[in-house]
Amino acid sequence: MSSRVVAIVGRPNVGKSALFNRLAGRRISIVHDMPGVTRDRISAECELGREPFTIFDTGGIGGGVDADFTKQVHAEVEIAVETSDLLLFVVDAHDGLNPVDQELARLLRKVNKPLILVANKVDDPKHHPQAAEFSQLGFQPVIAVSAEHNRGIGELVDRIDALLPSPESSHDEKALQRPVKVAIVGRPNVGKSSITNGILHDARTLVSPISGTTRDSVDIPYQRGDQRFILIDTAGIRPRGKVDNSVEVFSVMRSEQSIRRADLCCLVIDASMGVTAQDKKIAGLIQEAKRPCVIAVNKWDLIEERTQGKEALREVLTEFEESLFFLDYAPLLLLSAKTGASMDRLFKRIEDVREGSRKRINTGALNRIISAALTQQPPAIRSGKRFKILYATQPATTDRSPIPLPEIVIFCNDSKLLEENYRRFLISKIRKEQSWEGLPVMLRFREREARAVK
Repeated sequence: MSSRVVAIVGRPNVGKSALFNRLAGRRISIVHDMPGVTRDRISAECELGREPFTIFDTGGIGGGVDADFTKQVHAEVEIAVETSDLLLFVVDAHDGLNPVDQELARLLRKVNKPLILVANKVDDPKHHPQAAEFSQLGFQPVIAVSAEHNRGIGELVDRIDALLPSPESSHDEKALQRPVKVAIVGRPNVGKSSITNGILHDARTLVSPISGTTRDSVDIPYQRGDQRFILIDTAGIRPRGKVDNSVEVFSVMRSEQSIRRADLCCLVIDASMGVTAQDKKIAGLIQEAKRPCVIAVNKWDLIEERTQGKEALREVLTEFEESLFFLDYAPLLLLSAKTGASMDRLFKRIEDVREGSRKRINTGALNRIISAALTQQPPAIRSGKRFKILYATQPATTDRSPIPLPEIVIFCNDSKLLEENYRRFLISKIRKEQSWEGLPVMLRFREREARAVK
């Protein structure tokens, strides 16, 4: 996260999220003409200027949208204002001056922060006079832009560069390391945002018993010791047939994208509900994306009576593990975001996975394991041929990810002869030497005619 922070504020539906996406250079915030779509703070890096800066997209203020969340949305904006170096006050030039804009301007004049008034939706140069109307709010100059059509963005970035403090120079190698992106995923209302808040000890995301409170995937910078993280608090993933409207469709798509762009996924399951069909679907998405994973069984307090004693606890954990057998590399733990029970253990597991990704398996030991596996259970004969392994090694990784996946290169006669169940058998044997807990093991095959390992 950059040390220079810009917060985007304004009433609902003035195009804050569209401007955020334009500055971020990719679609992160959900853009929709339904007021109040964005409820949480969402952050990203903007690299359009001379030096990068962090931008925050906030929930809209005023307008009577989502009354149940009004106080929390105001609190989110207040925190963004407090932690920012510069404010972008966005108004809608197409709709003209609004009483809510005037009230918000009155509040922002009391804030001792640099501020740029951005008149959005100036889609054509002839609409500039409409933007000039907002000069009566007392902020100069008024920057006219069209986030949708990329008009005026260069001028806005130049103005932001001029007002932001100079970036702190740092030659600390750890400060230059890429942060670990942790996506917190699961069905709606399993406690994803509560877990995020528990890690942060800060009510950064909106928490409510109403399912679907989080609509965007919220990127939250977080530092633990010397290691930097981005916590991605995602919208709940529902079955496609149960998605209510287009905003929820986008939310589900964004959650699925978050799995693919994460360095590690934390799959949250409701302990009181057990593993549902939708939990398995989400686990399948993580497996297909080949993402490192930790499984957090939340709301442990609701089943705590069932887990008294080692045998009872092991029985409950086994039930969950058997239901998610295809994600067997992921460590599983019971916790309660509500009571705080085992929250520290969750992050300890995440850190263990990161540390484990650096471990390697000796080439000699690896080939002894492969040889023993072939002797114990030879591959099946297919089309008159048998899959043969010639040699195996774990090469030095070229993956610059914060959590590189362990990769085993296997020299073989014909990879098409390998059946999926035998692939899993080989991986299980390799894990007995090096468990790589939380990490999927990647097998890469190179075909070569030679004498097989005996």
